[in-house]
Amino acid sequence: MLTDSERFAFSAWRIHAFASTGNAYDAVQTDETIAAGDTLLILDEGVVGVAMTWPFAITAEPGKLHTVCEPGAGETLGHIERALDVPDGSIARACRLATTLGFAIDAGLVPLLSEPLARDGDD
Repeated sequence: MLTDSERFAFSAWRIHAFASTGNAYDAVQTDETIAAGDTLLILDEGVVGVAMTWPFAITAEPGKLHTVCEPGAGETLGHIERALDVPDGSIARACRLATTLGFAIDAGLVPLLSEPLARDGDD
């Protein structure tokens, strides 16, 4: 649960780090502190993902996480986030972390990132 300072002073971006994608997947299923839209980081496997009922990778290497279906014509990250029922900006934040770390982004998402990724507060 967010504290008052987290709710009122800024927008929290939760990143959960794991030893493996298998650990990340299991944790999302059992740990109530991991919310839909939180970022999953698995450094040893070069994977960044997004938490939800079926956690998915946004990186080219998914490990044991699910992958995002190839976006349809005209689809945006917003369309995908609404379809997957994750908060707006969840995929963009995860992609920003992955690119900062030098991880390749899933080829299906790359065309959707042609616009600069919005920073928190710019949404």
